[in-house]
Amino acid sequence: MNWTWFHKLGSPKWFYEISGRWLPWLAWGAVILISLGLVWGLAFAPPDYQQGNSFRIIYIHVPAAFLAQSCYIMLAVCGVVGLVWKMKLADVALQAAAPLGAWMTFVALVTGAIWGKPTWGAWWVWDARLTSMLILLFLYFGVIALGQAISNRDSAAKACAVLAIVGVINIPIIKYSVEWWNTLHQPATFKITEKPAMPPEMWVPLLIMVLGFYCFFGAVVLLRMRLEVLKREARSSWAKAEIQAQVGKV
Repeated sequence: MNWTWFHKLGSPKWFYEISGRWLPWLAWGAVILISLGLVWGLAFAPPDYQQGNSFRIIYIHVPAAFLAQSCYIMLAVCGVVGLVWKMKLADVALQAAAPLGAWMTFVALVTGAIWGKPTWGAWWVWDARLTSMLILLFLYFGVIALGQAISNRDSAAKACAVLAIVGVINIPIIKYSVEWWNTLHQPATFKITEKPAMPPEMWVPLLIMVLGFYCFFGAVVLLRMRLEVLKREARSSWAKAEIQAQVGKV
């Protein structure tokens, strides 16, 4: 297997160039998919036979929850890459993704509370799924706080990497909590090995929204990473040329 592309990721200049090509595609993909998914899900999908129209918050809640968990897995992978292969770009990715993951976790918790009020009769219960998602939010806060509290960049990168790797144990707990314990939270909406319980006119817009959220995540993370790369490489000739070119466009 050719691992040239992997080693190239260690080059800030190469990453900046290639990410500039990906960014417009991800941004436009996010706009188109999220717009389509929202209109389809909120306006045209039929109401649920039990929950009525209140189920429509699923089109925000589920993509945010998916992304919150996937983002933390990404943080753990970046932590491993940073510790094992000493790639500084892994720390850039980790620091760029952590705040967005925290926001997605917050959105998932808030929308879950709004959904839970008419469904369970309460805004919050100490359910296994909800509690483990709250722990995930605190883990994100910990990674962000560590990155900002330690002045030495290398030390901060190592600390954040270790916390991200240790904290990833919470992800399978979130995923399988509805199966391991008797919880109020409904089972997984999507299961790869099983046919969706919802009709296509309900789960297809949900799938579109999930894809749109991932495109949005990719676009925002790449944008944040590109800004951080320019900041860290500000003394290099290529970064100075790029900054001057961007200033000239303003």
